[in-house]
Amino acid sequence: MGNRTRKSILNAEVGLLFYFLSLFVAFFSRKVFLANLGADFIGLTGTLLSILSFLNLSELGIGLSVSYFLFKPLADNDRQKINEIISLLGYLYKRIGQFILSIGILVSLFFPLMFKNNDLPLSIVYFAFFSFLGSNVIGYFINYRQILLNADQKMYLVSIYSQSFNFLKSVLQIFLAIYYKNLYLWVAIEFMAAIVQCAVLNWKINKEYPWLKSDKSKGRLLLKEYPDIIKKTKQIVIHQLKDFLLNKSDEIMIFAFVSLKMVAYYGNYVMIITKLSTMFLTFFSGMASGIGNLVAEGNKPHIMNIFWQLSSAKYLTAGILVFSLSFLINPFICWWLGEEYQLSRLIVILFMINLYIMQTRPIVDMFNHSYGLYGDVWSAWVEGIINIVVTIAVASQWGLVGILMGKIVSLFFIVVLWKPYYLFSQGFKENITKYWSGILRYYLCFILAFAYLLGTMYAFRLFPEPSLPSMILFGLAEVLPTIVFYFILLLIIGPGTMSLYKRIPVIGKKLFP
Repeated sequence: MGNRTRKSILNAEVGLLFYFLSLFVAFFSRKVFLANLGADFIGLTGTLLSILSFLNLSELGIGLSVSYFLFKPLADNDRQKINEIISLLGYLYKRIGQFILSIGILVSLFFPLMFKNNDLPLSIVYFAFFSFLGSNVIGYFINYRQILLNADQKMYLVSIYSQSFNFLKSVLQIFLAIYYKNLYLWVAIEFMAAIVQCAVLNWKINKEYPWLKSDKSKGRLLLKEYPDIIKKTKQIVIHQLKDFLLNKSDEIMIFAFVSLKMVAYYGNYVMIITKLSTMFLTFFSGMASGIGNLVAEGNKPHIMNIFWQLSSAKYLTAGILVFSLSFLINPFICWWLGEEYQLSRLIVILFMINLYIMQTRPIVDMFNHSYGLYGDVWSAWVEGIINIVVTIAVASQWGLVGILMGKIVSLFFIVVLWKPYYLFSQGFKENITKYWSGILRYYLCFILAFAYLLGTMYAFRLFPEPSLPSMILFGLAEVLPTIVFYFILLLIIGPGTMSLYKRIPVIGKKLFP
């Protein structure tokens, strides 16, 4: 097993481990905090963190852009260039940190108006906000070097240290919340944990790269030597901003065109889909830097081979999710929350179409990033415009159905059609027909497997009821055989699947040579 393989698998394994750990802690801690600190305080922290998320929009694109420019010097072991790029990042992040700190202070001046109807005293509002702001800004001033770990396929180190500290912090906060119920103490732990985590992670970076000597004071001069970083950053900012705004606009659109109650109903489905999707995305995100290093080496036949192997794996996981959720999500909602929270069958179908597209897009996105293909800024504007126009045109009549259709139509034209063409024409330098000849076979496998699922359901009259035994039985009797059938179809028809299977004698042990 090659070094790139070991790092990719390790990144994925550590990511999945902490995903499940954080999932459990988040579920348990939220219940404890609500019971002991109050819904008002939890709502306050959520609101303040949302404010900070908008302030962080100023960073959009810089970290992603810099990681792309690190792939080549890492492959060449060019330490001088790595030091220069990290120094430039430190200079840019220092400016961003100063900007966020200044705007944060300015925003805080309006807190007496923003929280005038809040039952909590302004003192805790300010204490919490500036603690969160400090925790956030310290990363820009000190922790910027961790991007090298990401580009060098060592994100597992960041996950181990940061997620371990988050776990210990949550345990301590749970304990203090139960026994002291002190809001200031809870916030203080949040801030102190960020400082300690930052110090430990920097110690690890120094140990991992003793030769790394970044100098932020040289940043202004280095900007002239690396003009492409700023150019690439501006392109990435448009794409990232589009994703941020579209993802954050769903609830606003639902509130505007449907009702506040429907926002909550929609949120229940999104939470389930997001939690399950994240589990699979965590595995693949650990490979992003490995793809960047692979592209930097320039072995085109090997690059194309890996593209199809990863694509086959992604279409397999997308199918697993869709087969599992298509007929189980409504019974689960009924069992978990009650029948009144269930949405229509048509809405579930639209959810699944959107899920399938979002689950299968990351491989093309990761390769586009590895080739630095962000020059199609027009596509971000077009995707946003299509989404808004279709939503406004349809949602007034069809409500949530129209909002989901807006997302699907915009994703179809840009993500399904344009992005692969952009990759194959500008990155791989191949004819797009090679892409569609492979992808259409994945679609065929999915359609045949879904037809098998529907056929056996109606043949044996096996439909899941809103009870745990019934859902488990359906999963074992219907979903599991469908997944096996789908995998066999992919092995026979899907490009890259057999090649991937042969290189994984034990699942998860071999991906890159």
